[in-house]
Amino acid sequence: MAHERNHDYQILPPSIWPFIGALGAFIMLFGAVLAMHDMGPWMFVIGVLMVLYVMYGWWSDVVREGNTGEHTPVVRLSLRYGFIMFIMSEVMFFAAWFWTFFKHALYPGGAAESAVYAVWPPKGIETFDPWHLPIINTLILLCSGAAATWAHHALVHENNRKDMINGLILAMILGACFTLCQAYEYSEATFGFAGNIYGASFFMATGFHGAHVIIGTIFLGVCLIRAIRGDFTPTEHVGFEAAAWYWHFVDVVWLFLFAAIYIWGSA
Repeated sequence: MAHERNHDYQILPPSIWPFIGALGAFIMLFGAVLAMHDMGPWMFVIGVLMVLYVMYGWWSDVVREGNTGEHTPVVRLSLRYGFIMFIMSEVMFFAAWFWTFFKHALYPGGAAESAVYAVWPPKGIETFDPWHLPIINTLILLCSGAAATWAHHALVHENNRKDMINGLILAMILGACFTLCQAYEYSEATFGFAGNIYGASFFMATGFHGAHVIIGTIFLGVCLIRAIRGDFTPTEHVGFEAAAWYWHFVDVVWLFLFAAIYIWGSA
């Protein structure tokens, strides 16, 4: 009786995951610096593997806690607030790339810059036609977001696990198609990352978005596995809800990228 819980909060036991995660992140960063100085990628790879191991182990514990009743309504609310704050941090991350693109687009000339950068896009840069592959990619990603919404609606409002699974599969397939189309677009680019500010801004903004698409596809894949295993109920599905929010965030960021970089930036 002395250990009986009479509150709605979750008291976490001591965990080694934060320490291993911090150590892995440091090794990954240090290894990236060594790799940039032509000292080999092995330390960077070790750091990445450590971070991936921590992600798997830590999130496995979170899933186990949710399936054993540890995630009370108060805990689920806290998890939602925490994920909203994470998405807001991601918004500010992309705001930096939009800022540098707009800055150089609105003020392309400068005392320290050569005449080739006095116009935007810089001379010699052949931009992508937004109404060919980019608009197709936009439709693909929006359809993927619609499929994720269908899966969420099937679970929450209909308790239909079959439609939920089908929606997740469709969302993942379309997300993979987006990634393949983006890779093909990169292969057809007439400009590179180095040597011009347009290419650097373009590849940093769209490249990081592509990385988020890959991560979001993995999130949906984990939710698909959990759904097949019987996890998630109409009232307890925080993990799936977070993945859906993240996927819609990826959709919205792409709309801004398409409007700002592909349409306005190539005018």
